[in-house]
Amino acid sequence: MTKALRLAALDEQDLEAVSAALQDAVALLGDFEHSQRLKSFTMAFNRFCWEAGRKNRRVRCGVQVGHVTAARSRNIRQGAEDAVVNLLNIRFEPGQLPSGQVICTFSGGGELQLDVECLDVVLADLSRSWRAIARPGHDDATSGEPDGDTHTR
Repeated sequence: MTKALRLAALDEQDLEAVSAALQDAVALLGDFEHSQRLKSFTMAFNRFCWEAGRKNRRVRCGVQVGHVTAARSRNIRQGAEDAVVNLLNIRFEPGQLPSGQVICTFSGGGELQLDVECLDVVLADLSRSWRAIARPGHDDATSGEPDGDTHTR
């Protein structure tokens, strides 16, 4: 079992730590929600616990991006609630500071682009960890594949 992870990103350096913790996290598109009223975008993932060392563990986590003014996607099937996506990284592209875009890149070329007034990302583990079937692997930087452990808890 791993200790619950809780991270906040208010600048690009913080976001690099969040991105590293989420590398190879898998999710169902139905677990993504954009609230225009609350100006937030929330996602639930089964993330691989890289911090567990050689132990293959996953944990259910939530990620919320705040101050979202618009959300767009590219190469992601809209309305496919049961479609599985594999997160490769999250990065911030500054605009007129403090605003910019939070960009989530998924294997297969999918991308989620969130326009934000400022960088405000929170990650929190929501469950106990469980044994993962396998350790994620990559042929190259853009071809990550889920390890087959995509069930939700």
